[in-house]
Amino acid sequence: MRLRTHAAYALSYRRPVYGQRWNTQLCKLHPRASTLPSSSPSRLAAAGVSTTSAAQRKKVMFPGALNSVYTHELQFASNVESIPTYQVMDTDGNVLDAANEPQVSREEALHIYKNMHMLNAMDQVLYEAQRQGRISFYMTSFGEEALIGSAAALDSGDLVFGQYREAGVLLHRGFTIEQFMNQCYSNERDLGKGRQMPVHYGTRELNFQTISSPLATQIPQAAGAAYAMRRDGSKKCAVCYFGEGAASEGDFHAGLNMAATLGCP
Repeated sequence: MRLRTHAAYALSYRRPVYGQRWNTQLCKLHPRASTLPSSSPSRLAAAGVSTTSAAQRKKVMFPGALNSVYTHELQFASNVESIPTYQVMDTDGNVLDAANEPQVSREEALHIYKNMHMLNAMDQVLYEAQRQGRISFYMTSFGEEALIGSAAALDSGDLVFGQYREAGVLLHRGFTIEQFMNQCYSNERDLGKGRQMPVHYGTRELNFQTISSPLATQIPQAAGAAYAMRRDGSKKCAVCYFGEGAASEGDFHAGLNMAATLGCP
């Protein structure tokens, strides 16, 4: 399906983007996609400001997708100038299709929001620690905090195969800041006993497969784990995260082919 989709339900928050600031609102947008400024077309018109620019902002202001427009309908797209960007909620916080209303409680929304900020704060501390030479390696999740929304949609028993920027999934599942620090500093309290590079998290208790350095190796592994779940009659599923680099590897095609032909959950 050729749609540029937002990966998860999440909370956007105020942060500078190209000189603008984002609205503080519950939304389902990836943090790296921009939203409308706080002034709606009606408020702009009331202030005597042209609303033409407000209408134009319905386009996705994201590098590589400047001509993409938002859509709330999932459908195959072909022969289009730019792939549409799927969204569940508009930039004013209104659900576009009632059937997609997530029914997220205030408590759950706040929990997701707090974890997004916690992840961002932890990244700043550990990134600075790496730049100071205190740890040998670190990868931040800046701009990808919204993946915590995808973690919130999973059951605790679902098996996760991640790459470098899925610390938010672990954080949402209950991995503590102390455990993150233990792993990155490779001390005696690290679950991996200091045998892995920093950021290569893993925990059997939280069903998070240990991260490996090579790109895309987790894709066929996730397909194999899902196939085993299917054979066992389990209701669980395997979840695999990867980026653009991994999608260019041979493992990507092999893993997806296996998952599709075997009906892996």
